[in-house]
Amino acid sequence: MAYHYAFITKVAIVGEPKKNSEAAKDRRWVEAINEEMQELSKNKTWDLVSSSHLQKEIGCRWIFKAKHNANNTVNWYKARLVAKGYAQTHGVDYEETFAPVAKMCTIKTVIELAAAKGWHLHQMDVKNAFLQGELEEEVYMIQPPGFESRVHPNVVCRLKKPLYGLKQAPRAWHSKIMQYLHQIGFRMSKSDTSLYI
Repeated sequence: MAYHYAFITKVAIVGEPKKNSEAAKDRRWVEAINEEMQELSKNKTWDLVSSSHLQKEIGCRWIFKAKHNANNTVNWYKARLVAKGYAQTHGVDYEETFAPVAKMCTIKTVIELAAAKGWHLHQMDVKNAFLQGELEEEVYMIQPPGFESRVHPNVVCRLKKPLYGLKQAPRAWHSKIMQYLHQIGFRMSKSDTSLYI
């Protein structure tokens, strides 16, 4: 039990900022923010458009997380811009939100089958997975904190890609990966829509 407590204490020593002003004081967090903004720009996540009193704008904020190695050292500093999806209104800036999640019995069955057959299993992570999806609705967001335009202060971001935090983000990502898997010859299982064969 002491080992787990020591790990938690060690992890807690790396301070994760709660506000932009705190992050701005540390070069490592500033680099993480700039890296995230470069990814968002490269992915063409939004267009800047003039603000209108007719459109509803949601907010956004930065989330900071220190990612650790197995030996408790910091592997990298992650900054993620997230939309304040709780401010979205059904029928206005989102419609459908459902995205399937793999059933635990399916995961166990695949692992057991792989063990019995001597198959190799591979796990992967899609970097910025939600940004790979496409938005069908018009969603407007304020400019990211710390990156507001001084030249055009009255512009907002019209999102083209779903940011983390948006209500429809998981569904948009699922639609994108499902389309790709079908394209390369996989088909959805009838017993679990998260399993492709």
